[in-house]
Amino acid sequence: MTTEALVDTAWLAARLNAPDIRVVDGSWHLPNAGRNGKAEYAEYHIPGAVYFDIDDIADGDSGLPHTVPSPEKFSSRVRKLGLGDGSRIVVYDSGNWMAAARVWWMFRLFGHDDISVLDGGLAKWRAEGREIKDVPVLPKERHFTARMNTLMLRDIEQVMANLKTPSEQIVDVRSAGRFTGTDAEPRAGLRSGHIPGSLNLPFSVLFDGETHEMLKPDALQAVLIEAGVDFAKPVVTTCGSGVTACVATLALHLLGHRDLAVYDGSWSEWGSRDDTPIDC
Repeated sequence: MTTEALVDTAWLAARLNAPDIRVVDGSWHLPNAGRNGKAEYAEYHIPGAVYFDIDDIADGDSGLPHTVPSPEKFSSRVRKLGLGDGSRIVVYDSGNWMAAARVWWMFRLFGHDDISVLDGGLAKWRAEGREIKDVPVLPKERHFTARMNTLMLRDIEQVMANLKTPSEQIVDVRSAGRFTGTDAEPRAGLRSGHIPGSLNLPFSVLFDGETHEMLKPDALQAVLIEAGVDFAKPVVTTCGSGVTACVATLALHLLGHRDLAVYDGSWSEWGSRDDTPIDC
C-alpha cells in the first residue's frame, strides 16, 4: 500500500508546527445536505488550516459545478493561501470523505505531489479531543508552479469515444440508487441512470463509517474487486460532479494503481444532455 498519500491524526499532531507543513480544510457538502463547509470552517478548524473552496478555485465559465480551473487561476488562488513549492500539504474535510480527496487530486493534477489526506478527517481529529480553533488564519503568500498533467483528466468527448472503443474502465461512485436511476439526483434537471458499461462503486464502501478511516489494504482491494474493477486496466472515475470520484481515485492510488483519471463533468454534465446514452 502506498502510504505517502494518507497520514493519520497522530502523524499530523506531531508535526503541526513544522515549518514545511501546511494544513488545508477542503470541506464541501452536497447541495441537499443543508451544510456549508466554509461557514463550518469559520466556526472550528485544525490550528493553522486554510480553507480551500472548491467552488471558488474552479472554472466559473464552464456552466458546471466546481470544474477544474486554468493553471493560472489555480496557481493564483493557492499562492494566496500560502500553499506553494516546497510545502508538504495535508488536507482534510468535515464530512465523510466528501471533498478532501478532490483537493488532493487537484494539487497532483497541477504538479504538486507532496500532498496527503488526513485519514478520518476532522471527525476523527475532534473525536480524539485534539485542538481546534476558530481564529482566522492569515497565510503568507508563497510561489506555486502549476504544471498540469492532462492525463489525469477526462472530458465528455473522451468518455464518449471510450464507449465506442472501450479501453478504460468507468467507475461511478454514486450510490446504487442513483446509479440505477431509482433515486433522484440531488441536482434538479438531470436524467437518471449511468454511463453504459460503467461499474458502480459507492464511495461510502471505501471507508469505515464509524472511524471515518479508509479501509485497510486487504479490505479496500476486496471491495474494488467485488465491484468488478480490473487492476490491470486504466480507470476513469466519475460521480455527481467530480468530487467524490476522487475518493475512488485515492483508494486505487493507495493500492499502487497509477493509470487513473477523473471525468470532471461527471453526471452533472452527462445527465444534463440529451445526446448522451444512459443505462438504468
